[in-house]
This record gives sequence, C-alpha cells and structure tokens, in this order.
Amino acid sequence: MPNVFGESTPNAAGMRVAIVASIFNDQFTKRLCNGAVTTAREHGVADEAIDVFWVPGAFEIPLVAGELAASGSYDAIACVGAVVRGETPHFDYVAGETARGIREAGCDSGVPMGFGIITADTLEQAEARSGGSVGNKGSEAMYAALHVAALLREVVTTEDDEEDEA
Repeated sequence: MPNVFGESTPNAAGMRVAIVASIFNDQFTKRLCNGAVTTAREHGVADEAIDVFWVPGAFEIPLVAGELAASGSYDAIACVGAVVRGETPHFDYVAGETARGIREAGCDSGVPMGFGIITADTLEQAEARSGGSVGNKGSEAMYAALHVAALLREVVTTEDDEEDEA
C-alpha cells in the first residue's frame, strides 16, 4: 500500500497566515477577505495569527505577498482581489501579471500562496465568485494555502522520520 499525503482536511492550528487584499473593487474584495478569514478560523487558525494587508489594487498584491513570505513570519498567504474586464486591454495586463507575480512569490519563497483573484468579464460574474452562486474565491484561496502548508509540514515530518531511521 503506498504512502498517501494531503488527502485529509488541513489542520492549521498553530499556523500564522496573511491575507493580502486589494482595495480596488472592494464591493467584492471585502467579501473575499471575510471568506478567507472565516476559512482560516474553521481550520484552526487563531484570530491573533491572522493578519490582513490591504493594497491599492491587484497589481500590488504580489510585491506585498512576496515580502511577507520573505519575512519568515507566515505559514500561508491568501491573495484576494477582483479584476473586471473593461473596454481596454488593461484587464489582460493586470490579471496576467498579478497571477504570474503570485506564482513567483510562492515558488521563490516556498510559502504557499492561495490565488483568490477574481478575473471576471462582468460585475455579475465577480458577484457570483465573491460569495454568490459560484462560491467565495477568497475562502477557496485560504483553503488551498492552508492545505499546501499542512502538506509541506507532513513532508518535512516524513523527511525527518526517514533521517532518524537511517
């Protein structure tokens, strides 16, 4: 029987988490942030171990998330924002570069980054994804970050156990 990791619900007790949230489109991002906070609490993160950082827009999220990760103070970071398509190509640049930046911050630091950036064509789509009929992408981002953080803890524990047996 193979060893299987990451199938259980993450236990985030004792973890410290950050949420980096965009002020722009706050009619959506406040709900995304609240979803992330609620999910962190549901998985055992204490209120005093949850820090929320508000940035002007989605484009600024990767820089702040990267700096927070580099600080060594956080086990997981949820990035939440909302980019809604307009009449110009601005949407494509902001959405694409924000996604790339968050991915790079996570890969460079080794700190799990949950991607809770809504990229919607309409306000209705953003509404549906920020606690409406499609769910809450902020909650999903926090869950993903906690899940990976818990899995990484299992990996480190498994590696330590294997070293002790050698």
